[in-house]
Amino acid sequence: MVINFGAGPAKLPREVLLEVQKELVEYGSSGMSVMEMSHRGATYVKLHNETIELARELLKVPDNYKVLLMQGGGTGLFAAVAMNLIGRTGSADYLVTGSWSSKAAKEAAKYGKVNQVVPKAAKCTCVPDPKTWKLDPNASYLYYCDNETIEGVEFDLVPETNGVPLVVDMSSNMMSRPVDIKKFGVIFACAQKNIGPSGITLVIVREDLIGHQMPITPTILDFSIVAKDNSINNTPPTLIIYIMGRVFAWIKRQGGLDKLYQASLTKSALIYDVIAASKDFYYCPVESKVRSRMNVPFRVGGAEGNETLEKEFLKGAEALGMQQLKGHRLVGGIRASLYNAVTIEEAEALRKYMVEFRAKNA
Repeated sequence: MVINFGAGPAKLPREVLLEVQKELVEYGSSGMSVMEMSHRGATYVKLHNETIELARELLKVPDNYKVLLMQGGGTGLFAAVAMNLIGRTGSADYLVTGSWSSKAAKEAAKYGKVNQVVPKAAKCTCVPDPKTWKLDPNASYLYYCDNETIEGVEFDLVPETNGVPLVVDMSSNMMSRPVDIKKFGVIFACAQKNIGPSGITLVIVREDLIGHQMPITPTILDFSIVAKDNSINNTPPTLIIYIMGRVFAWIKRQGGLDKLYQASLTKSALIYDVIAASKDFYYCPVESKVRSRMNVPFRVGGAEGNETLEKEFLKGAEALGMQQLKGHRLVGGIRASLYNAVTIEEAEALRKYMVEFRAKNA
């Protein structure tokens, strides 16, 4: 049995994959695959709308927000956010706590002034104290990444902006816990972590923030056009949206976001507890209160990591069917991603292996 601990594209629920397999050649009584349908035909439009409605239901999206399905991934949204919002005042605040928020800030700087509200850190292992943030009350928005997949930093708070619209990248923890949508101006999440295959991005935008796009904004990234055309201005990735809808239905069957949140706490605690008990044989550099539930980075053999031990750890894990545990190239070491589709039993298997590996090598 293979256990996929990859950071993305990540594991999908097996139940969903089997459902898709069954319907791949012929969807319902349509006589064709979803891949073959007209994106403006009644059958596809129905499942498209059902996907959006399920997202609204699971996240309890208020009526004054639009739910959009956009292409270009998180990287496309780095540009789209700035192009649609930064023109309101000409500047934006960026709270950089890792690689993805750093990339977003760099992209936004092409379209306006970017104020980095905390000093650049040599290593991103914490969320700086809000008392130290230098926020601009005239900023078009404050941007942050709720969960940095590379560094393993996850916010334990929602930033207070004193009325400035809040924009958040939730690509790697979307639908892993309840969210108070009303606190945000824009939320986006590329699908390939918790909510589907790669190729689509879920975007939630408060209606008053639509219509401020820069003249250079491409049609495909323009919130107002995407909203007006129900995310079907151009041909959408129909199969990907269908699969995402099946994932949303699976989440609902699991008991919704509250249940998945509790499961995420259980899974991550299994791994962090082994790290804590290992007397630094396993070492996680992230400040404890902001350690990610989704992505657990750690070194083997001490704080700096022992390359030989880490190679042996990965080799042994792969022999047991545990795949994609190698850490990101920017930080090295090991990274276990515990997205929604990873079961508690699979996290327990990793915990058991970590205990046994330490007993043999400490």
